[in-house]
Amino acid sequence: MATNTSYYFYVLLCQDGSFYGGFTTDVSNRFESHKSGHGAKYTKTHHPIRILYQERFESKHDALSAEWHFKHQSRPAKEKFLRLHHVDFSL
Repeated sequence: MATNTSYYFYVLLCQDGSFYGGFTTDVSNRFESHKSGHGAKYTKTHHPIRILYQERFESKHDALSAEWHFKHQSRPAKEKFLRLHHVDFSL
């Protein structure tokens, strides 16, 4: 059975300048959850301020893989990834 669901990897900028990478089927709704304190444990204390990046995937596996790879990089590597995608991550 085919599905029309799209999956997204996204990156948020938090108030302290840190990044949060996540996975969802609805980036806007998930961002609102994070902002209201009902998202991940990390964003409850780091307070996301904007969506920096989102990428659509056809499969859940591919979106989760992108999230995993981003989360397991060093800060300089995350910044390089964002710069390569023309993302301004200044506060």
